Amino acid sequence: MATTVILPADVDSPPAGRTSPEPGGVRKRRRWSRTALIGLLFVLPAGLYIVIFQLVPVLYGLVLSFTKYSPLSRSGPVFTGIENYTDLLSDADFGSALLVTGRYVLQVLPITVILALGLAILVNRPFKGVGLFRSALYVPHIVSLTAVSMVWLWMYSQTGLFNEVLGWFGAPAQSWLLDSDSALNAVSAMRIWKALGSNMVLLLAGLQSIPRDLYEAARVDGAGRWATFRYVTLPGLRPMLVYVIAMDIIYLAQGFAEIYVLTQGGPLGSTTTVNYLIYTEAFQYNSMGSASAMAFVLFALIIGFSLLTIRGVMGRNR
Repeated sequence: MATTVILPADVDSPPAGRTSPEPGGVRKRRRWSRTALIGLLFVLPAGLYIVIFQLVPVLYGLVLSFTKYSPLSRSGPVFTGIENYTDLLSDADFGSALLVTGRYVLQVLPITVILALGLAILVNRPFKGVGLFRSALYVPHIVSLTAVSMVWLWMYSQTGLFNEVLGWFGAPAQSWLLDSDSALNAVSAMRIWKALGSNMVLLLAGLQSIPRDLYEAARVDGAGRWATFRYVTLPGLRPMLVYVIAMDIIYLAQGFAEIYVLTQGGPLGSTTTVNYLIYTEAFQYNSMGSASAMAFVLFALIIGFSLLTIRGVMGRNR
């Protein structure tokens, strides 16, 4: 016996020959799929660029680090296992370059961060000409490092600005870049000047992101300037401070352009950083395998030192 289904009066039955509409979730999934496809098409050119021009060369360099290879040889790379890495353990030039790189980072990083933080606090307060002052401090950052190094090369020369100023006070001219005791210090001074502007702007952004209510609460509690700085400013700056320190370590440990222009690793190897040694090993001695191994050791050291420094900064600011 047939069963008759009676629909409520306020529910319309679908017209004959038409199906009920799809659930909203199915339409959303289909619409998201189309949106995702369009998004992937827009991202595809940049993704291909990263894969072809960055990821593939890195992987190829990793392969070369396990080989002996010279571009002048017709035999191609010869697999040698970890020989390039074990040779670095007894390589005096590589050990010296590591020490120079570490000293370079330790000379520039603390001074740059402290000075940039002081300048950020200074320009965070409104005063006449603060915009011009901020712009003037930031200008060195937007100038090419090679161009800046060329200017400082003239300033350090025997007839340059620094020796001219010394002459005004009757002091003898100095061989800033020709003395092994002062060459790295001279390069470090230039790098500090170059990095101040970008660090200042980043730390200024961090200062301006700290809620003003925290300062008002500290003032009500009777906190002085140092207590406010220690318990309000520094904790609020922690994320930006970690970022600035990490980026500075990465850039400084890969220092090359300033070394190449100012000293070319001299005198007597006193400014030969690991990156400059990699350059000489690869393009002067045509030892691509050894240079690639140096590059990946430097990569591992940068990551390790960055993580330790970041952990230390976060711990002190807790």
